[in-house]
Amino acid sequence: MKSNKITRSHLQTIAIVLGFILLIYFLYKIQSLIIYIFVASVISLLCRPIVAFFNNKLKLSNTLSAFLTLVFVIGFFSFVIWIFFPIIINQGQQISEIDFDMVKQDLNELNIQASEFLGVEQINIIEYIKNTEFARNFNSELVLEFIGVFFDNIGGMVAGIFSILFISYFLLKDDRLIGKAVSVFAEDGKERRFYLVLQKSKILLSRYFMGLFLQTLIIAVLYFFLLLYIDIENTLAIALICAFLNIVPYLGPLIGLVVMILVVISNNLSADFSSELFPLLLVVLAGVAIVQLIDNLISQPVIFGKSVKSHPLEIFVVIVIGGLLVGILGMILAVPVYTTIKVIAKEFLSEYKIVKHLTKDI
Repeated sequence: MKSNKITRSHLQTIAIVLGFILLIYFLYKIQSLIIYIFVASVISLLCRPIVAFFNNKLKLSNTLSAFLTLVFVIGFFSFVIWIFFPIIINQGQQISEIDFDMVKQDLNELNIQASEFLGVEQINIIEYIKNTEFARNFNSELVLEFIGVFFDNIGGMVAGIFSILFISYFLLKDDRLIGKAVSVFAEDGKERRFYLVLQKSKILLSRYFMGLFLQTLIIAVLYFFLLLYIDIENTLAIALICAFLNIVPYLGPLIGLVVMILVVISNNLSADFSSELFPLLLVVLAGVAIVQLIDNLISQPVIFGKSVKSHPLEIFVVIVIGGLLVGILGMILAVPVYTTIKVIAKEFLSEYKIVKHLTKDI
């Protein structure tokens, strides 16, 4: 009899493990759908105030409010594409007309001037680039392969965009849709606690994403005036790109700085290093430093402090953990995921001291 119980217990354990493995495999296979739902959820959280405006101020129905909000979202992204697409076409034409022998000569001359001005040993930039793994593997076949992969995936991109818009519409139309779906898994009598968790999470995450959007917009404006001051072409597009990169915590601003430096150098290849290019690079470094100080001392404390109710040091640790576990994607998602976990912990694990301490402001 005892042997029967042990066998039954073992079978239950095996069934649980197999079920867990199948669940992980299932989630892995539908990862695209999970990403679509996540992006659609972010859009619905960001656009919730717009839907509320149509509902409360203009007295429109939920269906019409959701539709008009979605039209606004499509219009916004179409405007962004309208800004970038002509620039990409223009840059492609300019690249096709580049005299690479002249560029090589300008780079070498710039390298000689920089080495003499800074008092360092001269490095042959062209030879260094040629010796990199990317340059050794780069050929016309690689370019054609990249173009082929891009066009092969256009259908998938269109399907993904349609899926996101479709899901976003229903989330905007009925903000209780996710709550109803999640409450199915709740025990009888505990549905209210699930709704409470979702409501708190929705409020905090909506504030966070709105704050993040505002933060990105402020950085884009500051970068725009910086690039306008040093007279760089395609100022708006470059400012938006560098501001968008800032979403990646800590690493994004450094990548944005590198992008700006490369843009400045490419726009001033024939300039004298000591009297023209070097002062411009100093202006870029000083400007980016000032923008980051404004962001770190004003924007981020307001967003993280008032939107997700977390200490800046707490956020730093969470972002580092997210980066170590999942990489750049983990760094981006660390704050919203951590905020949701805090809300869940406060509702269901409030008897623990550490939970009380971390969630006292929620």
